[in-house]
Amino acid sequence: MPHNIYPWKLVNSLRARPTLGQLVDLCEENYTLLHKIAPELKNLHGKHISSCLPHVDLHLEILEQSPYTSLIHLTYFFEQQNTANPDAILRVYHDSSQLEVIDLKEKSLPLLNSYQHPGLLLKWKANIFVSKWLSYCRFQGHCFSPETAEAAIA
Repeated sequence: MPHNIYPWKLVNSLRARPTLGQLVDLCEENYTLLHKIAPELKNLHGKHISSCLPHVDLHLEILEQSPYTSLIHLTYFFEQQNTANPDAILRVYHDSSQLEVIDLKEKSLPLLNSYQHPGLLLKWKANIFVSKWLSYCRFQGHCFSPETAEAAIA
C-alpha cells in the first residue's frame, strides 16, 4: 500500500473547508508526487507512455515547456472504450515546486460537475483526487523518462 505524504484522510479531506494555505501545501505535495513519476519532466517533450503490466498504460503529453513551467496532459486511455479517464491538464511550476489542476475530467468519483471557474473548495477536491491518483500511479510503478517517448509515426 502506498504511503501518503499528507496527514489527512480522504473522507475528512473531502468534507473539509480548506484554507488557501492548505491548498498551497497540497499543490506542493502534488508536485513532489509528480516529480517521483516524472523526475526529468523539465527535459521531456512530446508524448510518453508508461507501461506497467498488468495495469493500464499511463499517458503523458507535454503541451508546453518553458524554463519555469510545464503544461501537461496526464491520463489513462482505455482503447476498447475509446475513453480517457481520469483526464487531467496540469500546470507544473518548477520554480515554486507546485502543481496546479487546470482541468480534470473523471468518472470514477462524482467529485466534479464542471471545472470552469473553480473556487477554493472545488480546487481542493480536484487536488485531493490528483494526489490520490498520482500516489496510485507511483504505487503501480509508472515512470516517465526520455526513453518512454512514443515513436513518431511516419
